[in-house]
Amino acid sequence: MIVYEVSLEVDHAIVAPYLAWLRDHIAQILALPGFVDAHLYERRDVAVDAPRHSLVVVYRLSDEPALENYFTHHAAALRADGQARFPGQFSATRRVLREL
Repeated sequence: MIVYEVSLEVDHAIVAPYLAWLRDHIAQILALPGFVDAHLYERRDVAVDAPRHSLVVVYRLSDEPALENYFTHHAAALRADGQARFPGQFSATRRVLREL
């Protein structure tokens, strides 16, 4: 099992429309081969008044080839959609976790 985690920092002014878009975005990704499930979290750092709203999406994939297929054939277009809809209003960092 592979975990693909996307951490998002979203301007407070667009949280509601961004979440609506993000839920559809997650559904599109889950329709791809090898994606097993996804969970959307709100991240709250303790004792910090954050300038942006923090979200984390955790995807689980069946295996490494499924993740490589996503990166090679789908990631650029799916990411571009969010950037076109919300230019400069959010940022994303990503990481891959492999179970030991």
